[in-house]
Amino acid sequence: MKHFAKISEDNLVLAVTPVADENALTEAAGQAYLEKHNNWPAHLWIETSKKTLHNTHKEGGTPFRGNFAGIGSEWDATNQIFWSISPYPSWVKDIATASWKSPVGDAPALTEAQLNDPDWGYRYQWNESTTSWDLIKEPGGPGAF
Repeated sequence: MKHFAKISEDNLVLAVTPVADENALTEAAGQAYLEKHNNWPAHLWIETSKKTLHNTHKEGGTPFRGNFAGIGSEWDATNQIFWSISPYPSWVKDIATASWKSPVGDAPALTEAQLNDPDWGYRYQWNESTTSWDLIKEPGGPGAF
C-alpha cells in the first residue's frame, strides 16, 4: 500500500489517500490512477511515506520526503519535504532533519540537581514573546511532567 497527499495549488495537504501497490507501481502511475478516480489533477497528488518522520525512516530504510503528510501540512517542492504546521511563528525549518527548530537552538539540558530534586519538577518551555527558553519549576519531584 502506498499513500498520496492531495494538495491544493497553494501546496497545502487537503487529504491523504491510500492506493494499492498494483495501481501505483510508480509515482506517476499512482497520480494518473488518482486523477482518474478522484477528479483531481495528477500533479496535485504527491507520494508520501508513513514510515518517515523528521527525515528518518522508522525501520532503518531510506527516508522519503521528510515526513508523512498530514492534513494541513505543507508540501515544499523545492526541498521535497512535507512540513507540519510550525509550532511557533519564530521557529525555522531545519532541512536536514525535516523539523522545526527554535531560532536559538534546543532547550538547555536540565542539571543533575534539577533531575533529582525530590520536591520539584523542572522543564523548559518555549517563550515566543522573548524568543527564549524559560525554566519552569513546579511541585512534584522527578517525573512531575
